[in-house]
Amino acid sequence: MFSTVLIANRGEIAVRIIRTLRTMGVTSVAVYTEADAGALHVREADHALQVPKYLDMGAIVAAARDIGAQAVHPGYGFLAENAQFARLCAKEGLVFIGPPAEAIEAMGDKIRAKATVAAAGVPVVPGGAEPADDLRDWNAFPALIKPSAGGGGKGMVLVRAAAELPEALESARRTAVNAFGDGTLLIERFIENPRHIEIQVLADTHGAVVHLGERECSLQRRHQKIIEEAPSPFVTPQTRAAMGAAAAEAARSVGYTGAGTVEFIVDGTTGDYHFMEMNTRLQVEHPVTELVTDVDLVELQLRVAAGEPLTFTQDEVRLRGHAVEARVYAEDPARGFLPTGGRVLALAEPSGVRVDSSLAAGTVVGSDFDPMLSKVVAWAPTREEALRALDRALGRTTVLGVTTNIPFLRALVTRPEVVAGELDTGLVERVLPGLDLSAATPADVLAAAALIFHGAPAGRDPWDVADGWRVGERAWTTLRLESREGVHEVAVRGLPATAAEIRLPGAAEEPPAEREAVHKEAVPGSVVGAGAVPAKVRVAGERAVLTLGGRVTSYTFARDGETVWIGRDGGAWALTRHCIGDPGDRPGAAGGGDGVVRSPMPGTVLLVKAAVGDQVTKDQPLVVVEAMKMEHTVTAPVDGVVRELPVRAGQSVDMDAVLAVVEA
Repeated sequence: MFSTVLIANRGEIAVRIIRTLRTMGVTSVAVYTEADAGALHVREADHALQVPKYLDMGAIVAAARDIGAQAVHPGYGFLAENAQFARLCAKEGLVFIGPPAEAIEAMGDKIRAKATVAAAGVPVVPGGAEPADDLRDWNAFPALIKPSAGGGGKGMVLVRAAAELPEALESARRTAVNAFGDGTLLIERFIENPRHIEIQVLADTHGAVVHLGERECSLQRRHQKIIEEAPSPFVTPQTRAAMGAAAAEAARSVGYTGAGTVEFIVDGTTGDYHFMEMNTRLQVEHPVTELVTDVDLVELQLRVAAGEPLTFTQDEVRLRGHAVEARVYAEDPARGFLPTGGRVLALAEPSGVRVDSSLAAGTVVGSDFDPMLSKVVAWAPTREEALRALDRALGRTTVLGVTTNIPFLRALVTRPEVVAGELDTGLVERVLPGLDLSAATPADVLAAAALIFHGAPAGRDPWDVADGWRVGERAWTTLRLESREGVHEVAVRGLPATAAEIRLPGAAEEPPAEREAVHKEAVPGSVVGAGAVPAKVRVAGERAVLTLGGRVTSYTFARDGETVWIGRDGGAWALTRHCIGDPGDRPGAAGGGDGVVRSPMPGTVLLVKAAVGDQVTKDQPLVVVEAMKMEHTVTAPVDGVVRELPVRAGQSVDMDAVLAVVEA
């Protein structure tokens, strides 16, 4: 076994690999870029070395060689499926903890992979591929365009009619070049409402190949997995055996060794399955397999790479209970799931479940990397219990300072269709319109924020204490708190820590309906828009306990200047003390009626599709902004003339930065 292993990755997967290395008594070496100097994986590793970029193969190999590592674990993403990197490691005397370079090449090229597994008798989806086929001539719709060198859903575009094909090819090719450095595309017949089911395989260097059952990955949005589980509620033992045998045959067809995943698209009506692709690396969702098989896939990767044989056979593989994983992303469901960012001000992660996380208080989440922050994984004897455990765990997860998708995940795992196991890859998009993703600020959160602000004196002078004292009746103090939906006026009088009163506006009274069964009312409805209500808040560290209208509620909170972040039940709300005359007071300032076009998220300008002086129409594309390998087209808010265009391709922009001004 190796004594020292370098991890050529970052984030939660690097932390997860470090955990296994520590258990095995192997020294861990992390790499990091300047922006990640304070990251959790750097602090967790035994050693850490700075490199210019995570994709700098020469620097990473040199770091491994200089520190005396015998092997390199690539994790997933970055260089994990790069055959050139695998060969470079071998050339420098380092063991690449993954399959042979030839297998990476065979399966990394989706076109070649389909031909290879089809020759081995594995069912494939009908389609065409470049350069042999001109994809502009495809005429069977709906169809799915994919980058040949891609993975993780990036660059995949669904086309439902011939008129959409030219623009879809352009978009897919642009994403493929940016994300993978290869613009070659393929197109396949799109199977309506299929299930996405994948098989985990393991192969050693002694000829043994086994599978560890399946994972159901059908809960996706725009081809990005959100929630995964093992085993699938759809797969029978007979289907599992057949799909597992096909996956093992696919691995054998390319001389595969190590851990890999064979993905299938499955007809939810007939049960017919077709090979989609093979990921020649560890998958993001590997924890659910680990929990139901009681194996450590990273440990098995290391042992196979060290030349050890597998110590179990296919007949000895047993699936026990059920596991479900949810991916926590830095994205805003209320703004169309656009990427977010910021500094983590406070963090609470649940116990009693598995959490693979890259987060710590102080972590800065930027737009340079994938938006996934952590994975929350629950195991239970039954699927129903596992789903409930996951929902509870998500409710105990709080990230303040960065907007996340946790409330959306909670709404999704409690949907009747999900609970019943009636899944397909289009389900999330179909149920989205029925989910309350507005993230409206609940009344109790407004009250807590107002009391926290009111209880913080401006100075040391006792007259600065905002208790409203005066001769006679105490005076009311009106606080104007700005949230994402506007400015709220909350009136407070008295001392918040002991005995105060509060008057609340007609704010949101309860969490979204999808969560009512779990959370019930957080605050009696009678306090909303009512008269004075007794209230107090006790603050200790990052915890705040609010008593409002006779009900006690606990929160995680953090203050960042004039903004207070408050979290409970998986949700998080930012409230800023608002002063009269702030920009938000101007009529129409919150919308696009003034012709100002702003960036919907932090990112990089990819394309500028207009010029100063151009006559444009409402909804005409003006600028394409990219963040975390995802493109977002920003359009003209009105008919008019482009008067200002202060950005250029390649320029970094912050959220709400001005991209253009259109004069009607």
